[in-house]
Amino acid sequence: MAVRRPDARRGSPRGRRRAAGTVLAALLTASACTTAPRDNSSSLTAREITAVLDGRADAVLARDPAGYLASLAPAAEKLRAEQRSELANLADVPLKSWTYEVKDIGEQDGGWATAEVELRYRIEGYDSAPVATRRTLELMREGERWYITADRPAKGSAGQLWQQGDVTVVEGAHSIVLGVGRGEEELRRIADTVDLAVPAVSDAWPRPWTRRVVVLVPDTVRGMAGLLGSPEASYRGIAAVTTGEVGGTGERPAIADRVIVNPEAYAGLESFGQRTVLTHETTHVATRTSTSTATPVWLSEGFADWAAYRGEDRAAETLAPELTTAVRAGEAPQELPADPDFGFDGDPAKLARAYEGGWLACELIAERWGREKLIAFYEAVGAHQGRKGAVEKAADAVLGTTLEQLTADWRAYLATRLG
Repeated sequence: MAVRRPDARRGSPRGRRRAAGTVLAALLTASACTTAPRDNSSSLTAREITAVLDGRADAVLARDPAGYLASLAPAAEKLRAEQRSELANLADVPLKSWTYEVKDIGEQDGGWATAEVELRYRIEGYDSAPVATRRTLELMREGERWYITADRPAKGSAGQLWQQGDVTVVEGAHSIVLGVGRGEEELRRIADTVDLAVPAVSDAWPRPWTRRVVVLVPDTVRGMAGLLGSPEASYRGIAAVTTGEVGGTGERPAIADRVIVNPEAYAGLESFGQRTVLTHETTHVATRTSTSTATPVWLSEGFADWAAYRGEDRAAETLAPELTTAVRAGEAPQELPADPDFGFDGDPAKLARAYEGGWLACELIAERWGREKLIAFYEAVGAHQGRKGAVEKAADAVLGTTLEQLTADWRAYLATRLG
Protein backbone atom coordinates (compact mmCIF):
# COMPACT_ATOMS: atom_id res chain seq x y z
CA MET A 1 0.00 0.00 0.00
CA ALA A 2 1.27 3.44 -0.86
CA VAL A 3 0.18 6.71 0.64
CA ARG A 4 0.81 9.66 -1.64
CA ARG A 5 1.47 13.10 -0.22
CA PRO A 6 0.15 15.71 -0.42
CA ASP A 7 -2.75 13.81 -2.02
CA ALA A 8 -3.46 10.70 0.06
CA ARG A 9 -3.34 7.43 -1.79
CA ARG A 10 -5.54 4.62 -0.53
CA GLY A 11 -3.84 1.56 0.84
CA SER A 12 -4.20 -2.15 0.90
CA PRO A 13 -6.42 -4.15 3.27
CA ARG A 14 -3.59 -5.77 5.16
CA GLY A 15 -4.75 -7.99 7.96
CA ARG A 16 -8.47 -7.50 7.26
CA ARG A 17 -9.04 -10.82 5.61
CA ARG A 18 -6.74 -13.37 7.12
CA ALA A 19 -9.17 -16.29 7.55
CA ALA A 20 -8.73 -17.31 3.93
CA GLY A 21 -4.98 -16.85 4.00
CA THR A 22 -2.58 -13.96 3.97
CA VAL A 23 -3.13 -11.41 1.23
CA LEU A 24 -1.01 -8.33 0.61
CA ALA A 25 -2.28 -5.04 1.57
CA ALA A 26 0.05 -3.53 3.19
CA LEU A 27 17.02 17.09 4.00
CA LEU A 28 17.99 18.95 0.74
CA THR A 29 21.57 20.04 1.41
CA ALA A 30 24.06 18.95 4.01
CA SER A 31 24.19 22.49 5.36
CA ALA A 32 21.68 23.95 7.81
CA CYS A 33 20.73 26.95 5.69
CA THR A 34 17.22 28.37 5.34
CA THR A 35 15.53 30.52 2.75
CA ALA A 36 13.20 33.44 3.36
CA PRO A 37 9.93 33.54 1.40
CA ARG A 38 9.89 35.60 -1.76
CA ASP A 39 7.76 38.68 -2.27
CA ASN A 40 6.71 38.69 1.38
CA SER A 41 5.71 42.05 2.87
CA SER A 42 7.18 40.89 6.17
CA SER A 43 10.58 40.19 4.64
CA LEU A 44 12.45 41.76 7.53
CA THR A 45 10.58 39.59 10.03
CA ALA A 46 11.16 36.54 7.82
CA ARG A 47 14.90 37.19 7.72
CA GLU A 48 15.01 37.58 11.48
CA ILE A 49 13.07 34.35 12.03
CA THR A 50 15.26 32.61 9.48
CA ALA A 51 18.31 33.55 11.54
CA VAL A 52 16.72 31.96 14.61
CA LEU A 53 15.94 28.78 12.67
CA ASP A 54 19.45 28.62 11.23
CA GLY A 55 20.79 28.37 14.76
CA ARG A 56 18.16 25.79 15.65
CA ALA A 57 19.12 23.61 12.65
CA ASP A 58 22.84 23.87 13.45
CA ALA A 59 22.08 22.76 17.01
CA VAL A 60 20.19 19.65 15.85
CA LEU A 61 23.09 18.50 13.68
CA ALA A 62 25.59 19.31 16.43
CA ARG A 63 23.46 17.50 19.04
CA ASP A 64 23.62 20.70 21.09
CA PRO A 65 20.68 20.93 23.55
CA ALA A 66 21.60 24.39 24.78
CA GLY A 67 21.80 25.76 21.25
CA TYR A 68 18.52 24.08 20.34
CA LEU A 69 16.67 25.48 23.34
CA ALA A 70 18.14 28.96 22.77
CA SER A 71 15.52 29.49 20.05
CA LEU A 72 12.67 28.97 22.54
CA ALA A 73 11.11 31.61 24.77
CA PRO A 74 12.70 31.35 28.23
CA ALA A 75 9.28 31.42 29.91
CA ALA A 76 7.81 28.65 27.72
CA GLU A 77 8.65 25.94 30.23
CA LYS A 78 6.37 23.23 28.85
CA LEU A 79 7.58 23.77 25.30
CA ARG A 80 11.20 23.74 26.40
CA ALA A 81 10.69 20.45 28.25
CA GLU A 82 8.96 18.88 25.24
CA GLN A 83 11.61 20.02 22.80
CA ARG A 84 14.45 18.94 25.06
CA SER A 85 12.89 15.45 25.02
CA GLU A 86 12.42 15.50 21.27
CA LEU A 87 16.07 16.35 20.66
CA ALA A 88 17.13 13.59 23.05
CA ASN A 89 14.84 11.16 21.22
CA LEU A 90 16.80 11.86 18.03
CA ALA A 91 20.16 11.02 19.61
CA ASP A 92 20.72 7.74 17.74
CA VAL A 93 19.24 8.79 14.38
CA PRO A 94 22.07 9.37 11.86
CA LEU A 95 21.08 12.72 10.37
CA LYS A 96 22.68 13.89 7.14
CA SER A 97 20.93 17.25 7.02
CA TRP A 98 18.31 19.29 8.84
CA THR A 99 17.02 22.57 7.40
CA TYR A 100 14.15 24.99 7.81
CA GLU A 101 12.57 27.27 5.23
CA VAL A 102 10.18 30.07 6.17
CA LYS A 103 7.24 29.75 3.79
CA ASP A 104 4.91 32.43 5.08
CA ILE A 105 4.50 34.98 7.84
CA GLY A 106 0.93 34.88 9.06
CA GLU A 107 -0.56 37.04 11.76
CA GLN A 108 1.76 39.72 13.08
CA ASP A 109 1.05 42.16 15.86
CA GLY A 110 4.00 44.13 17.11
CA GLY A 111 6.09 41.69 19.06
CA TRP A 112 4.05 38.61 18.10
CA ALA A 113 3.92 36.62 14.86
CA THR A 114 3.02 33.24 13.39
CA ALA A 115 5.14 31.60 10.73
CA GLU A 116 4.62 28.67 8.41
CA VAL A 117 7.91 26.83 8.00
CA GLU A 118 9.02 23.68 6.23
CA LEU A 119 11.36 21.28 7.99
CA ARG A 120 13.45 19.07 5.71
CA TYR A 121 15.76 16.33 6.88
CA ARG A 122 17.74 13.42 5.48
CA ILE A 123 19.04 10.25 7.09
CA GLU A 124 22.72 9.58 6.46
CA GLY A 125 23.30 6.77 4.00
CA TYR A 126 19.64 6.32 3.08
CA ASP A 127 17.99 9.50 1.83
CA SER A 128 19.13 10.95 -1.48
CA ALA A 129 16.41 13.57 -1.07
CA PRO A 130 14.72 15.04 2.02
CA VAL A 131 11.58 14.28 3.90
CA ALA A 132 9.61 17.53 4.15
CA THR A 133 7.00 18.45 6.72
CA ARG A 134 5.23 21.73 7.47
CA ARG A 135 5.25 23.29 10.94
CA THR A 136 3.36 26.27 12.36
CA LEU A 137 5.37 28.41 14.77
CA GLU A 138 4.22 31.12 17.13
CA LEU A 139 6.88 33.62 18.06
CA MET A 140 7.43 36.61 20.32
CA ARG A 141 10.01 39.34 20.03
CA GLU A 142 12.21 40.43 22.89
CA GLY A 143 14.74 43.12 22.16
CA GLU A 144 16.42 42.43 18.82
CA ARG A 145 15.45 38.77 18.37
CA TRP A 146 12.52 36.41 18.05
CA TYR A 147 11.78 33.42 20.27
CA ILE A 148 9.51 30.46 19.55
CA THR A 149 6.57 30.09 21.92
CA ALA A 150 4.72 27.27 20.13
CA ASP A 151 5.68 24.63 17.56
CA ARG A 152 3.05 22.29 16.07
CA PRO A 153 2.30 20.46 12.82
CA ALA A 154 0.74 22.74 10.22
CA LYS A 155 -2.83 22.02 9.18
CA GLY A 156 -2.87 18.82 7.15
CA SER A 157 0.65 17.82 8.19
CA ALA A 158 1.63 14.77 10.20
CA GLY A 159 3.74 14.37 13.31
CA GLN A 160 7.23 12.84 13.44
CA LEU A 161 8.44 9.64 15.08
CA TRP A 162 10.79 11.34 17.53
CA GLN A 163 7.83 13.28 18.93
CA GLN A 164 6.38 9.96 20.12
CA GLY A 165 9.32 8.80 22.21
CA ASP A 166 12.94 7.70 22.27
CA VAL A 167 13.94 6.33 18.85
CA THR A 168 15.73 2.97 18.73
CA VAL A 169 17.77 2.46 15.56
CA VAL A 170 18.60 -0.88 13.94
CA GLU A 171 20.49 -1.09 10.65
CA GLY A 172 20.47 -3.96 8.19
CA ALA A 173 22.32 -4.55 4.95
CA HIS A 174 19.74 -2.56 2.94
CA SER A 175 17.59 -1.02 5.63
CA ILE A 176 17.38 1.17 8.67
CA VAL A 177 14.52 0.62 11.09
CA LEU A 178 13.53 3.36 13.51
CA GLY A 179 11.23 2.30 16.32
CA VAL A 180 9.54 3.82 19.35
CA GLY A 181 8.45 1.60 22.22
CA ARG A 182 9.48 -1.57 20.36
CA GLY A 183 12.22 -3.97 21.39
CA GLU A 184 15.49 -4.12 19.49
CA GLU A 185 14.93 -7.81 18.68
CA GLU A 186 11.60 -7.02 17.01
CA LEU A 187 13.16 -4.22 14.98
CA ARG A 188 16.03 -6.52 13.96
CA ARG A 189 13.56 -9.07 12.59
CA ILE A 190 11.90 -6.35 10.52
CA ALA A 191 15.28 -5.21 9.19
CA ASP A 192 16.15 -8.79 8.27
CA THR A 193 12.86 -9.17 6.40
CA VAL A 194 13.42 -5.96 4.47
CA ASP A 195 16.94 -7.11 3.63
CA LEU A 196 15.37 -10.19 2.01
CA ALA A 197 12.80 -8.04 0.22
CA VAL A 198 15.29 -5.70 -1.47
CA PRO A 199 16.95 -8.28 -3.77
CA ALA A 200 13.54 -9.81 -4.55
CA VAL A 201 12.22 -6.40 -5.57
CA SER A 202 15.36 -5.67 -7.58
CA ASP A 203 14.75 -8.88 -9.51
CA ALA A 204 11.15 -7.88 -10.20
CA TRP A 205 12.09 -4.24 -10.97
CA PRO A 206 15.59 -4.31 -12.59
CA ARG A 207 15.76 -0.54 -12.89
CA PRO A 208 18.06 1.80 -10.97
CA TRP A 209 16.87 2.59 -7.46
CA THR A 210 18.58 3.23 -4.15
CA ARG A 211 18.07 -0.29 -2.77
CA ARG A 212 17.93 1.34 0.66
CA VAL A 213 14.74 1.37 2.71
CA VAL A 214 13.78 3.41 5.78
CA VAL A 215 11.17 1.78 8.03
CA LEU A 216 9.35 3.49 10.90
CA VAL A 217 7.77 1.38 13.63
CA PRO A 218 5.66 3.36 16.12
CA ASP A 219 4.45 1.77 19.34
CA THR A 220 0.76 1.52 18.39
CA VAL A 221 -1.67 1.96 15.51
CA ARG A 222 -2.46 5.35 17.03
CA GLY A 223 1.17 6.30 16.62
CA MET A 224 1.05 5.08 13.02
CA ALA A 225 -2.00 7.26 12.34
CA GLY A 226 -0.17 10.22 13.87
CA LEU A 227 2.72 9.75 11.43
CA LEU A 228 0.23 9.71 8.55
CA GLY A 229 -1.94 12.58 9.78
CA SER A 230 -5.06 10.42 9.47
CA PRO A 231 -7.70 8.93 11.80
CA GLU A 232 -6.60 5.89 13.77
CA ALA A 233 -9.58 3.83 12.55
CA SER A 234 -8.29 4.06 8.97
CA TYR A 235 -5.25 1.92 9.76
CA ARG A 236 -6.43 -0.58 12.36
CA GLY A 237 -6.26 -3.55 9.99
CA ILE A 238 -3.37 -2.26 7.88
CA ALA A 239 0.02 -3.87 8.53
CA ALA A 240 2.14 -1.33 6.63
CA VAL A 241 2.00 1.66 4.31
CA THR A 242 4.53 3.54 2.23
CA THR A 243 4.53 7.33 2.19
CA GLY A 244 5.82 9.40 -0.68
CA GLU A 245 4.90 11.99 -3.28
CA VAL A 246 4.15 11.66 -6.95
CA GLY A 247 4.12 14.36 -9.58
CA GLY A 248 2.09 14.99 -12.67
CA THR A 249 4.43 12.97 -14.87
CA GLY A 250 7.24 10.50 -14.49
CA GLU A 251 9.78 13.37 -14.41
CA ARG A 252 10.03 15.15 -11.05
CA PRO A 253 12.49 15.68 -8.22
CA ALA A 254 13.20 12.64 -6.09
CA ILE A 255 11.71 12.41 -2.62
CA ALA A 256 12.32 10.13 0.34
CA ASP A 257 9.89 7.31 1.05
CA ARG A 258 9.09 5.87 4.44
CA VAL A 259 7.61 2.44 5.09
CA ILE A 260 5.47 2.75 8.23
CA VAL A 261 4.59 -0.46 10.07
CA ASN A 262 1.52 -0.97 12.24
CA PRO A 263 3.11 -3.18 14.92
CA GLU A 264 -0.21 -4.58 16.07
CA ALA A 265 -1.43 -5.80 12.67
CA TYR A 266 2.05 -6.79 11.50
CA ALA A 267 2.66 -8.96 14.58
CA GLY A 268 -0.51 -10.91 13.80
CA LEU A 269 0.87 -12.13 10.46
CA GLU A 270 2.73 -15.34 9.86
CA SER A 271 6.18 -15.19 8.27
CA PHE A 272 4.73 -15.42 4.75
CA GLY A 273 2.48 -12.45 5.42
CA GLN A 274 5.24 -10.35 6.97
CA ARG A 275 7.59 -11.13 4.11
CA THR A 276 5.06 -10.31 1.39
CA VAL A 277 3.86 -7.16 3.15
CA LEU A 278 7.37 -5.71 3.34
CA THR A 279 8.23 -6.85 -0.19
CA HIS A 280 5.08 -5.11 -1.43
CA GLU A 281 5.98 -1.88 0.37
CA THR A 282 9.59 -2.06 -0.79
CA THR A 283 8.30 -2.33 -4.35
CA HIS A 284 6.58 1.03 -3.91
CA VAL A 285 9.93 2.52 -2.88
CA ALA A 286 11.66 1.03 -5.92
CA THR A 287 9.01 2.10 -8.45
CA ARG A 288 8.44 5.59 -7.02
CA THR A 289 10.24 7.50 -9.78
CA SER A 290 8.12 5.74 -12.41
CA THR A 291 4.84 6.25 -10.58
CA SER A 292 2.83 9.41 -11.17
CA THR A 293 -0.69 10.78 -10.98
CA ALA A 294 -1.21 9.14 -14.36
CA THR A 295 -0.77 5.70 -12.76
CA PRO A 296 -4.07 4.03 -11.79
CA VAL A 297 -4.16 2.42 -8.38
CA TRP A 298 -4.83 -1.02 -9.85
CA LEU A 299 -1.50 -0.85 -11.65
CA SER A 300 0.66 0.47 -8.80
CA GLU A 301 -0.85 -1.83 -6.18
CA GLY A 302 -1.18 -4.75 -8.57
CA PHE A 303 2.47 -4.49 -9.56
CA ALA A 304 3.54 -4.36 -5.91
CA ASP A 305 1.51 -7.50 -5.22
CA TRP A 306 2.94 -9.16 -8.33
CA ALA A 307 6.49 -8.43 -7.18
CA ALA A 308 5.73 -9.74 -3.69
CA TYR A 309 4.07 -12.95 -4.86
CA ARG A 310 6.69 -13.87 -7.47
CA GLY A 311 8.32 -17.14 -6.57
CA GLU A 312 5.71 -17.97 -3.94
CA ASP A 313 4.22 -21.41 -4.39
CA ARG A 314 0.62 -20.43 -3.60
CA ALA A 315 -2.49 -21.09 -5.66
CA ALA A 316 -4.30 -18.09 -7.13
CA GLU A 317 -7.49 -18.90 -5.21
CA THR A 318 -5.49 -18.76 -1.96
CA LEU A 319 -4.02 -15.37 -2.78
CA ALA A 320 -7.29 -14.01 -4.20
CA PRO A 321 -10.05 -15.55 -2.06
CA GLU A 322 -12.63 -12.79 -2.43
CA LEU A 323 -12.32 -12.59 -6.19
CA THR A 324 -12.42 -16.38 -6.41
CA THR A 325 -15.74 -16.39 -4.56
CA ALA A 326 -17.14 -13.74 -6.90
CA VAL A 327 -16.00 -15.51 -10.05
CA ARG A 328 -17.41 -18.86 -8.95
CA ALA A 329 -20.71 -17.21 -8.04
CA GLY A 330 -21.01 -15.72 -11.52
CA GLU A 331 -20.29 -12.21 -10.21
CA ALA A 332 -16.91 -11.57 -11.84
CA PRO A 333 -16.08 -7.89 -12.36
CA GLN A 334 -16.52 -6.50 -15.85
CA GLU A 335 -14.00 -3.67 -15.60
CA LEU A 336 -10.55 -3.25 -14.14
CA PRO A 337 -10.70 -1.84 -10.59
CA ALA A 338 -11.31 1.91 -10.39
CA ASP A 339 -9.41 4.12 -7.95
CA PRO A 340 -12.42 4.54 -5.58
CA ASP A 341 -12.57 0.74 -5.21
CA PHE A 342 -9.36 0.97 -3.18
CA GLY A 343 -10.82 3.09 -0.39
CA PHE A 344 -10.44 1.12 2.83
CA ASP A 345 -13.21 2.92 4.68
CA GLY A 346 -15.86 0.86 2.92
CA ASP A 347 -16.64 -2.81 2.26
CA PRO A 348 -13.52 -4.92 3.05
CA ALA A 349 -14.57 -7.60 0.55
CA LYS A 350 -14.86 -5.03 -2.25
CA LEU A 351 -11.47 -3.64 -1.32
CA ALA A 352 -9.96 -7.12 -1.34
CA ARG A 353 -11.40 -7.81 -4.80
CA ALA A 354 -9.85 -4.59 -6.09
CA TYR A 355 -6.36 -5.56 -4.91
CA GLU A 356 -6.74 -9.10 -6.15
CA GLY A 357 -7.96 -7.85 -9.52
CA GLY A 358 -5.00 -5.50 -9.87
CA TRP A 359 -2.58 -8.29 -9.03
CA LEU A 360 -4.12 -10.65 -11.59
CA ALA A 361 -4.06 -7.94 -14.26
CA CYS A 362 -0.31 -7.64 -13.75
CA GLU A 363 0.00 -11.43 -13.64
CA LEU A 364 -1.74 -11.61 -17.01
CA ILE A 365 0.57 -9.04 -18.60
CA ALA A 366 3.69 -10.72 -17.21
CA GLU A 367 2.52 -14.17 -18.31
CA ARG A 368 1.42 -13.19 -21.81
CA TRP A 369 3.88 -10.43 -22.74
CA GLY A 370 6.72 -11.04 -20.28
CA ARG A 371 8.24 -9.25 -17.30
CA GLU A 372 10.04 -6.62 -19.37
CA LYS A 373 6.83 -5.66 -21.14
CA LEU A 374 5.03 -5.35 -17.81
CA ILE A 375 7.78 -3.05 -16.55
CA ALA A 376 7.78 -1.03 -19.79
CA PHE A 377 3.99 -0.74 -19.58
CA TYR A 378 4.25 0.53 -15.99
CA GLU A 379 6.86 3.10 -17.01
CA ALA A 380 4.91 4.24 -20.07
CA VAL A 381 1.74 4.81 -18.03
CA GLY A 382 3.61 6.79 -15.37
CA ALA A 383 5.39 8.95 -17.95
CA HIS A 384 2.12 10.06 -19.57
CA GLN A 385 0.96 13.64 -19.16
CA GLY A 386 -2.07 13.12 -16.95
CA ARG A 387 -4.40 10.23 -16.29
CA LYS A 388 -6.59 10.54 -19.37
CA GLY A 389 -5.43 8.16 -22.08
CA ALA A 390 -2.38 6.95 -20.11
CA VAL A 391 -3.34 3.27 -19.96
CA GLU A 392 -4.80 3.28 -23.47
CA LYS A 393 -1.66 4.71 -25.07
CA ALA A 394 0.68 2.47 -23.10
CA ALA A 395 -1.36 -0.61 -23.96
CA ASP A 396 -1.11 0.24 -27.65
CA ALA A 397 2.56 1.27 -27.67
CA VAL A 398 3.95 -1.43 -25.38
CA LEU A 399 1.54 -4.35 -25.55
CA GLY A 400 0.09 -3.84 -29.01
CA THR A 401 -3.46 -4.06 -27.72
CA THR A 402 -6.33 -1.84 -26.63
CA LEU A 403 -7.66 -1.19 -23.15
CA GLU A 404 -10.91 -2.85 -24.17
CA GLN A 405 -9.12 -5.99 -25.33
CA LEU A 406 -6.86 -6.01 -22.28
CA THR A 407 -9.94 -5.84 -20.07
CA ALA A 408 -11.60 -8.68 -21.98
CA ASP A 409 -8.43 -10.77 -21.71
CA TRP A 410 -8.32 -10.04 -17.98
CA ARG A 411 -11.91 -11.23 -17.52
CA ALA A 412 -11.08 -14.45 -19.35
CA TYR A 413 -7.93 -14.83 -17.25
CA LEU A 414 -9.95 -14.54 -14.04
CA ALA A 415 -12.24 -17.29 -15.22
CA THR A 416 -9.28 -19.53 -16.07
CA ARG A 417 -7.25 -18.93 -12.90
CA LEU A 418 -10.10 -18.71 -10.39
CA GLY A 419 -13.03 -20.55 -11.93
